[in-house]
Amino acid sequence: MKEMKNIMNAKISIKNKVKDIELPKNYRILIRKACNAALDYEGFCDKAEVNVTIVDDNEIKELNSAFRGIDKSTDVLSFPLGENGEYDTNPETDALMLGDIVISAEHALKQAEEYGHSIDREIAFLTVHSMLHLLGYDHVNNEAEEKEMFKKQEEILIKMGLGV
Repeated sequence: MKEMKNIMNAKISIKNKVKDIELPKNYRILIRKACNAALDYEGFCDKAEVNVTIVDDNEIKELNSAFRGIDKSTDVLSFPLGENGEYDTNPETDALMLGDIVISAEHALKQAEEYGHSIDREIAFLTVHSMLHLLGYDHVNNEAEEKEMFKKQEEILIKMGLGV
């Protein structure tokens, strides 16, 4: 397992568009920790920016349909802004713009219950999973990369104190 340095160079913007679903009081801190833990684990030391939006199932379904051609809701969507480790730089902050993460609050709550773990772990899992996508990992149609990605996710969650 990699040594984590706890480097907090990322600006994580979080927007909650769901007011009628109760999330843990610490969900903003948890998302920021999960983003930074993934960056740290991957040895990403540059300044970075990530946008995270919490939505309901209807909105994530619309996004999934519009961007992936899949007409159903999902738990999380990742919109990487980089390719092959190359990212645009925000000229105002000199930070690398990694991309956007969209999390369905409804899916997160349902999956936490289904898998028998805390909502904190589920939100952290979805965030770490998406961060790895923003950093270039893709498990679709690539079994070896899927195994590697899931191993990394679990190691990051363990380091955060949220392992299985």
